[in-house]
Amino acid sequence: MKVCRLLLITLGLILFVIVAAQPAEAQTPQTGPLRVVIVGLVHGHAEGFLSGAVKRSDIQIVGVQESDRALFDQYAKKYGLDAKLYHADIDEMLKATHPEAALIYTSTFDHRHVVEICAKNSGAGGARPYTVMMEKPLAVSAEDAYAIAKVAAQSKMTVLVNYFTTWEPSRHAAYEMAKDGSLGDIRKMVAHDGHSGPKEIGVGPEFLGWLTDPKLNGGGALYDFGCYGVDFMTWLMGGAKPLTVTAVTLQIKPDVYPKVDDDATIVLTYPKAVGIVQGSWNWPFGRSDVEVYGKTGELTTVGRDALEVRTAGQKQAEKVAAKPLTPPTNDELDYLRAVSRGELKPEGPGSLEINIVVAEILDAARESAKTGKTVKFSQR
Repeated sequence: MKVCRLLLITLGLILFVIVAAQPAEAQTPQTGPLRVVIVGLVHGHAEGFLSGAVKRSDIQIVGVQESDRALFDQYAKKYGLDAKLYHADIDEMLKATHPEAALIYTSTFDHRHVVEICAKNSGAGGARPYTVMMEKPLAVSAEDAYAIAKVAAQSKMTVLVNYFTTWEPSRHAAYEMAKDGSLGDIRKMVAHDGHSGPKEIGVGPEFLGWLTDPKLNGGGALYDFGCYGVDFMTWLMGGAKPLTVTAVTLQIKPDVYPKVDDDATIVLTYPKAVGIVQGSWNWPFGRSDVEVYGKTGELTTVGRDALEVRTAGQKQAEKVAAKPLTPPTNDELDYLRAVSRGELKPEGPGSLEINIVVAEILDAARESAKTGKTVKFSQR
């Protein structure tokens, strides 16, 4: 009897050690609403998040940090946020609210600082490490991108970058067709993104102020809209870095945007392909589309849900509907929840790995535009 009892105790101890040793990712996902905090409200895309989140029962906003209390009050009135959610300090908010995820709506320059504070608090008390999602682009420099990646790895924190194009069926259909050989070997990608200008479309003063500051935004249209095409091309190339980066920027409206460029063209070369990225605050109409050319076919995205495709033997392009995206990859909040709960491993255009390369390319593009020279990536 004593032997049996001793054996049972020993087996129990072994089982306890095995379970305790399992990483957080292997533990049973939590249930209930995802607890999120918002850091900053100066990025206009906060509107899109709040308009969706306040209608959902599976997302719970447990804190909002914004140094400008008047700006918080403005959002609180519009979206019915409780005044008790307000916090002036990020560190204090994280300690008080114990969130699962943090959404960053600061200037791009502040991304690194916020991620470093989150990393310091991530996983406190044995909780699953945070998931942090920021608005594009990842950083204002490659140096900041490397720092973000370092602290994220050290804290086992997941970092995501949100592009609205990530949730468009047409973008995913373009990627799939390019990768499955429907167009033959890929030769060229051309991206067009932007609008008539942030001031022209009436963005809020808190957004316009940092968006047109070269330190806080990294540049003008180069960073604001060049990042979309660079991200898609990097995704298309499987995360590979280009051989060279050449960029030309213009100040077509120096009276409106005296400190930053308002038009940018970036050319990326690869061993057998080229990417041409056009980001501008000078389009006559808002646009966001990509063209992909292969050895035997071509395609163009048309809005969120369609493509125009022409392959060998066709005299003209055919408009086809893109296959709808399935949850949780069809929506930023579903995706955030799945990643935060350990149900999905991040990959693709919003992943940290892809966006580190994007940050390197944008950094090189800024250098190229400034010096008038092509930047060779092998020398970086």
